[in-house]
Amino acid sequence: MEYLIVSFTHKNTDIGTREKLSFGNELEKELFLKQTLESENINEAMIISTCNRIELIASVKCCVNSSNTLLKLFARHSNIEFHELFEKADIYENMAAIYHLFTVASSLDSLVVGETQIAGQLKDSFRFALQKEFASQKLSRVINFAFKCAAKVRNITRLGTGSVSVASTAVSKAKQLFKEKSGAKALVIGAGEMSELACRHLLKSGFDVVLCSRNIKKARIVAHSITTDGNGETYSMSQIEVKPYDELNSLLNSMELLVTATSAPYPIIKKEMVKETLFTRHWFDIALPRDIEEINISGLNIYSVDDLQCIVDETLELRASQAKEAYSIVGAMSEEFFVWLQSLSVEPIIKNIRTKSDMIIEKKLQAAIKKRFIEKKDEENIKKLCQTIMAEFLHTPTKKLKEVSVTLKGDEVLTTAQNLFGIELNDEQTNNYKEIN
Repeated sequence: MEYLIVSFTHKNTDIGTREKLSFGNELEKELFLKQTLESENINEAMIISTCNRIELIASVKCCVNSSNTLLKLFARHSNIEFHELFEKADIYENMAAIYHLFTVASSLDSLVVGETQIAGQLKDSFRFALQKEFASQKLSRVINFAFKCAAKVRNITRLGTGSVSVASTAVSKAKQLFKEKSGAKALVIGAGEMSELACRHLLKSGFDVVLCSRNIKKARIVAHSITTDGNGETYSMSQIEVKPYDELNSLLNSMELLVTATSAPYPIIKKEMVKETLFTRHWFDIALPRDIEEINISGLNIYSVDDLQCIVDETLELRASQAKEAYSIVGAMSEEFFVWLQSLSVEPIIKNIRTKSDMIIEKKLQAAIKKRFIEKKDEENIKKLCQTIMAEFLHTPTKKLKEVSVTLKGDEVLTTAQNLFGIELNDEQTNNYKEIN
């Protein structure tokens, strides 16, 4: 069994490529994962698809064969040529895959280092795969360990303190652009998690907010939550106004600042909806796929997720020392995971050897009694003697198996031990994991 990750992120692809690779809904994910597990080389798989990354995490029999299979599936899904994806993809195998997953879970691989949304996104992706039976024991083990690593990074370093996210980064840029203006209003489109974050950051930065969504009921719930949840900030309903979606056209052409973060699979703001204005507009599109078509019109500046990198770069130096410490934690936890994983492999083998020993003792003892080599009354004493002899005989081999199981040769030696003793293990015998709470 091996671990494999095929990764497309803000580091190796532009936003246009990630749009084509992204999954617009759960049905698309389910179909892709179903096709993935049709390969005899792939045991379990899950997909994480966000504005900054599209990654497939898998437990496989052979990394080389499986990575080619996955790239072909991605090529079919995105209508991008295989060779182009092959050149762009980052492919991580075994220890490298574990290290990468732990950095992702710990928010060290995010566009905004320390952002807190990735943990929830990763957890949701795993739960989806688990519920649909695309993931099981192998991915459960590594995902749970990844969250242990992320928790350790949060507890020991100061990464993740404060509120950092793509939404907060967009609002930071907006503050710079509107620093000379007071009382500016911002239009936020969408009523999901990212839209709610954008609203909170805008209000905290002194902007009034107009929230617009196809689901006006959900938008009102978001607005009510922001004004009543008591998170240390107090806002009135006059500071966050909810507008129906059929007013979107007029709102687009009357407001200077916009943040959009819907989950629509296609652009919701089209060229024909936008008119020229006498004032300059700044629109932040933090959705993937993007919500705004490419529009070239005087006085309109559109910023995508990738355009926020300049803001992110300014904060990296401030977080560099914490990140360095976090990476050392990730490295140590990656090694610890493999040691723990290997230790799981040896216990059922040792238990099986001892069970075989007890069965042989019992079989030979009953045969000896039947042939009157020993008396029935001496059965228990002779059994204890035989068990003591076998325990002493097996002590050194089992001790050596435990020691070698956590080395690089562990798999090879354990396989040899299974063959020597004629041991066959099933998944239930090696199952040792807990689901995410």
